Amino acid sequence: MSRPCRKRPSRLQAEGPLAPYLEPYAEYLADQGYSQVAYWKKTFLIAEFSRWLSRGGIAINEIAGEYEDAFLRDRARYRLPKAGDHIALSGVVAWLREKGVVEGQSTALAKASSIDSVLQEYASCLLEDRGLALTTIENYVGYVRRFLTNVLSASDPQLACVHTSQIASYLRRKAPKDRTFASAKHITTALRSFFRFARSRDYIHVDLAAAVPSVAGWSMASIPRAMPADCVQALLRASKTWRAPAGLRNRAILLLLARLGLRAGEVVQLELGDIDWGEGCLTVHGKSRVQRPLPLPHDAGEAIAAYLEHGRPPSSSRRVFLRSRAPFDGLKSSSDIDQIVARAMVRAGIESRSRGAHQLRHALAVDMLRQGASLTEIGQVLRHRSPQATRRYAKVDIDALREVALPWPGEL
Repeated sequence: MSRPCRKRPSRLQAEGPLAPYLEPYAEYLADQGYSQVAYWKKTFLIAEFSRWLSRGGIAINEIAGEYEDAFLRDRARYRLPKAGDHIALSGVVAWLREKGVVEGQSTALAKASSIDSVLQEYASCLLEDRGLALTTIENYVGYVRRFLTNVLSASDPQLACVHTSQIASYLRRKAPKDRTFASAKHITTALRSFFRFARSRDYIHVDLAAAVPSVAGWSMASIPRAMPADCVQALLRASKTWRAPAGLRNRAILLLLARLGLRAGEVVQLELGDIDWGEGCLTVHGKSRVQRPLPLPHDAGEAIAAYLEHGRPPSSSRRVFLRSRAPFDGLKSSSDIDQIVARAMVRAGIESRSRGAHQLRHALAVDMLRQGASLTEIGQVLRHRSPQATRRYAKVDIDALREVALPWPGEL
């Protein structure tokens, strides 16, 4: 792990409108756990930005995205730009806005923030009125945000300007042939949900939800893509040698996915208080905010304990699993878990068409089925709300299918 930075105020002297705030922001960076290298790169860049603002006569309450871009273009003429430069500047501006220092915004930014406020209101509705899980809400808002960013004018984003033809056109562009039925359906479901919300709050006056086309697909048509049992064991064996902080975290995550069949979003939401070490169980926050205690397998518990003791960086976050690089916040979404699984498979030399975390959940169900467990028992372990969700695993029970198959007429 990188050494925590040591603040040296004498080297943080700067000119310009950001000068009074550079030292407090430097302390904020230090508290976030950035390494010394990252810490000084960010503070020196911000000091340069402050001098550039001073030369241009730009007041602190006038700072907006266009000035960040202009500064980086000027700077690129004499210094090689880095990938994180824009993120560093956006970070300090966001911090200033959070502190109430930056109040003025450009017209375009102010209009864009009105869309953000609508999305925040939509997220609150999904949480309070519909009781959806936080990861589901994040996914819905993400789908809708990408749609609005794509179809609305950047200079004048108005929800009332969305046309039915834009919906179909967007979905045609964003639905390549290799996109699964489930992922395409998630997009259309999110858009319908948002348009119903927007109409109920009078943001739009046309029933755009009715204009969202249905995705061609049939219930129970797909076969669960489960990782073979020997590959699961190979993946877990390989993870025993991972000693870096991120490796300890990833092994604990893999064991929770493989032993308990947790969903990726459920792993993300685990908090320190959800683990009862005395009783050997953990509380899982499932769909519709349903909380269920589950027994904590011995090897998974040992892996979590090893991560908490030797790998988890200091952080104010209560999430069990944190980012491996500063800022040390909790993992954000299911896609973070999917990426961890995909990288672990590559590292273990496992090839598969599917790279997501859900294949380990499928693998647990298939293994239980082949060991004689009933579909009811599998549904209880996976915490399915409906028996229909478990029925799909009957299609991978080849022996049972042979028993019910009719004999082929005639001679072969």
